[in-house]
Amino acid sequence: MKQDRRRLANQTLAYVLAGGRGSRLKEMTDIRAKPAVYFGGKTRIIDFALSNAVNSGIRRIGVATQYKAHSLIRHLQRGWSFFRAERNESLDILPASQQLDEDNWYKGTADAVTQNINILRGYGPKYILVLAGDHIYKQDYSLMIEQHVRSGAKVTVGCIEVPREEAKGFGVMAVDEADKILEFVEKPEDPPAMPGNPDQALASMGIYVFEAEYLYSLLEKDAKNDASSHDFGKDIIPGIVAEGGAMAHPFSRSCVMSGLEDTPYWRDVGTIDAYWRANIDLTDFKPGLDIYATDWPIWTYSELTPPAKFIHNEEGRRGQAVSSMVSGGCIISGSSLYQCLLFTGVKTHSFSQLEGTVALPYCEVGRRAYLKNVVIDRGVKIPPGLIVGEDPKLDAKRFRRTENGICLITQAMIDQLEM
Repeated sequence: MKQDRRRLANQTLAYVLAGGRGSRLKEMTDIRAKPAVYFGGKTRIIDFALSNAVNSGIRRIGVATQYKAHSLIRHLQRGWSFFRAERNESLDILPASQQLDEDNWYKGTADAVTQNINILRGYGPKYILVLAGDHIYKQDYSLMIEQHVRSGAKVTVGCIEVPREEAKGFGVMAVDEADKILEFVEKPEDPPAMPGNPDQALASMGIYVFEAEYLYSLLEKDAKNDASSHDFGKDIIPGIVAEGGAMAHPFSRSCVMSGLEDTPYWRDVGTIDAYWRANIDLTDFKPGLDIYATDWPIWTYSELTPPAKFIHNEEGRRGQAVSSMVSGGCIISGSSLYQCLLFTGVKTHSFSQLEGTVALPYCEVGRRAYLKNVVIDRGVKIPPGLIVGEDPKLDAKRFRRTENGICLITQAMIDQLEM
């Protein structure tokens, strides 16, 4: 059985849609696409979809880029260049061909595949696995591909169980007991319930499996339809559902769990609050996502850095971290950290206190700063004595503060303070 799944994975090309800005992350995506946003101390968001593909046995991957893609492309070139053509492996970066004219930007998720059909045909895959590049989860895609082949479906849609109230922001599926999709609706006011579970709904994960030639013919037809928005969720999938050819694949059947997790873990970290929470959750004694499991590693680009260092041991000036994750190259100099996640190369100076802080690479926190419930963008220099997290009104004037009290701090915001 496992051998059959491996064979199917070898016949599959994974196509990762990684061109979105992720505007709800505000200034965090001013200079980078959402899939390139840092996550979990060492990785980028896109590393989860790519790692799932590689760990599932899929070694041919295309990544469609568009919005401010330099950071993403640089990361892919540095961290994902280990594929070997002689082993029938590849990772292609596929930007929209905007150098011809502005109409060649990707018009929708389906068009992002359509524009590259000739490239995909050149690899001759039997199956195409379409993935979103902006979610955090661990999944064995080979199980989903196997279900697709066994069922004879025209498309298999990956889906996750969510409370019906939360499902209003997703594409939602009504299914029967055999997982056949009866209805597919985008962001419904009254989401259809799961069979036998009236409080839960099945939301689309943005993951689809097709037979390659069927997908090509479908997309070529869609490209000629001027009334189409050329989007999988709005146009392609509903059309297949109407023909009775769509099946659902619940995430719980292929979620990879190490035994530490209590429930299948999938997160859309598309808002500042969700991003902060998912990162801080990793510092828990029993986190919802086990990133330490070695049997399903999250591959990424790893910089060569020295170990983290903690210095000074005086009352009030002690380098220490409790319930925190501290990456290589960090220097915690006479500072106190509680429930913090520090990326590579962060430096904190004496007498500073950090609580609930997510600090992206190469930030520096000045002496006697106090930071609570913040996200600090890459390379930001926090001035000495800055206090964030005590005065909501002042915080909202100076920084990007959410309704839940999380502050996003960028260097431009710091520079405005010093003017």
